[in-house]
Amino acid sequence: MDSDRPVPMASFSTASSLPHTHPNGGLTREDLYLFNEGRQFRLHRHLGAHPGFVGGVPGTRFAVWAPHARSVSVIGDFNHWNRGAHPLMSLGESGVWAGFVAGVGNGANYKYHLVSHNAGYAVDKADPVSFRMECPPRTASVVWDLDYGWGDGAWMAARGERQRLDSPWSIYEVHLGSWMRSPDDPGHVLGYRELAPRLVNHVRKMGFTHVELLPVMEHPFYGSWGYQVTGFFAPSSRQGSPQDLMFLIDSLHQAGIGVILDWVPSHFPSDEHGLAYFDGTHLYEHADPRQGHHPDWNSCIFNYGRHEVRSFLISSALFWLEVFHIDALRVDAVASMLYLDYSRREGEWIPNRHGGRENLEAIDFLRQLNEQVYLSYPDVQTIAEESTAWPKVSRPVSDGGLGFGLKWDMGWMHDTLSHFGRDPIHRRWHHRELTFRGLYQHSENFVLPLSHDEVVHMKGSLLGKMNGDDWRKFAQLRLLFGYQFGQAGKKLVFMGGEWGQRAEWKHETSLDWHELEDSRHAGVMEWVSRLANFMRQEPALHEGDCEPWGTWWIEPDDADNGVLVFARRDRADSSVVVCACNFTPVARPGWRVGLPWAGTWAERLNSDAVEFGGTGMDNAGGVTAEPMPWQGQAASAEVNIPPLGVVFLHALNPAGPIQAR
Repeated sequence: MDSDRPVPMASFSTASSLPHTHPNGGLTREDLYLFNEGRQFRLHRHLGAHPGFVGGVPGTRFAVWAPHARSVSVIGDFNHWNRGAHPLMSLGESGVWAGFVAGVGNGANYKYHLVSHNAGYAVDKADPVSFRMECPPRTASVVWDLDYGWGDGAWMAARGERQRLDSPWSIYEVHLGSWMRSPDDPGHVLGYRELAPRLVNHVRKMGFTHVELLPVMEHPFYGSWGYQVTGFFAPSSRQGSPQDLMFLIDSLHQAGIGVILDWVPSHFPSDEHGLAYFDGTHLYEHADPRQGHHPDWNSCIFNYGRHEVRSFLISSALFWLEVFHIDALRVDAVASMLYLDYSRREGEWIPNRHGGRENLEAIDFLRQLNEQVYLSYPDVQTIAEESTAWPKVSRPVSDGGLGFGLKWDMGWMHDTLSHFGRDPIHRRWHHRELTFRGLYQHSENFVLPLSHDEVVHMKGSLLGKMNGDDWRKFAQLRLLFGYQFGQAGKKLVFMGGEWGQRAEWKHETSLDWHELEDSRHAGVMEWVSRLANFMRQEPALHEGDCEPWGTWWIEPDDADNGVLVFARRDRADSSVVVCACNFTPVARPGWRVGLPWAGTWAERLNSDAVEFGGTGMDNAGGVTAEPMPWQGQAASAEVNIPPLGVVFLHALNPAGPIQAR
């Protein structure tokens, strides 16, 4: 068909009139049509800078979308930034400008010089689809080939099984620039390759199944932690090349560790070299600040109703999955996308066509995004950071949902940390903070996050949030992690939390690794490691994470004594783990706990064990349940529940399906 033929390079080449033979196939009329229709989801194969050959002549093909430009030229090191040396040609109504520049290859710095139809507006812009950018504060794009020899074939072949909703997930959230610095030069940010063996060894030792990286996409302001993105297809050059990041991901995969990327389609900064006011018009963002300006982050909001913007964003998501072998995308700030009045007062927002506050274009975009991700990569997951009660976030689009695989349970995080911050003597009046989650915990597929957002901006560290003196703080931190890993849902821990770092996180410096010389911190880290490994080995603690049958209350209502008991089971009813928690500093020796059946229950973990920094109050390896009904269960046992501690009891079912639930 005519539409499938590449647009002849001669029609827009400034270097020669040779026929187009670029190895990527170039831009076809079909590509341009789909892009303008919002259905071209591999823009990284067509726009941007692609080194290659035209008729045997080496060079680079450039293509950029700028429909309101009067002229576009490529400027760079290769032409001494001469704005008249290499003009691009317009590909008609598509709004795309393209051309081939002979002699330009890998490593060349470049920008686009745009002169707008908007009189008097001319600007030098970075390439929105560049694969590499100069290291900030410099802002040019870099021509770059993305070839890399991957060694993670075994991981990629098996990751579908590893990433099912009934598989174990324990996520270690990392900001690469501050996880670890060079001990000889604390100001030196370790590169992707330098970090690879260190991060792999730590994560393997801890037993986490996944690493989640705060955004690695290029961003001009380091203090944004990557959440103010200018390079939606470019990893940050602060820590090396794209291939260096691939090496880090490859190393994690070869060690059996999945990689999640934070991805930010909710907003972008207004830096002049970036997307904002790109061709003299509000091309990527809404023109009206009531729709296009984000008051919280002083940034621009994407116009999700524009076809080409949807193509751009979905292409970005698929790019990281395709080219960098990413296993899951955690989509940032979804709530800010869903609500037109998000963080706005009356009169500062524009209702939708029905007069409501829902952003209908953003909803359609998120559904289309998730459909395309799972269509192309059914073995990956998408995860929503969504902080409201929006229904069916992690339900299929066909069922009226947004189509995400998982959703952060922000309510659990806020309620739980609030409870741990209270004096235990007052906790009886706030017991609902612990049990309220039971009303909604199966409405979505949840991740339980103890994330970076909770340990910055004067909020203090996780350890600092615990009430009381040092003994109580460490005991409660172990209880917090035990309570988290016992609950239904996937687990997330931000770096430094795994040993109870005292100071809140600072992105300019390394974590305080020296604290591990203190046995109390080392004990917390050993505890988290045992929890993570137990959770991944024991099906009862993960197979029912997203299913109503996976958990049930044994004692939810003992607010006066601060005791909370719940049970987890596997799919086959063959194994049960009972978690008995004590949220007070009063020891509960010989505390009767209901159990599903009589017999021996092994004590698999106890947060008060001496090896974790506790006092050593335990159950001598286990308890024996007698056929005495209690708390709605068929049997019961006397259990020593330590102060501010948690005990995990485990038994295999001797008699088939469990009846008491």
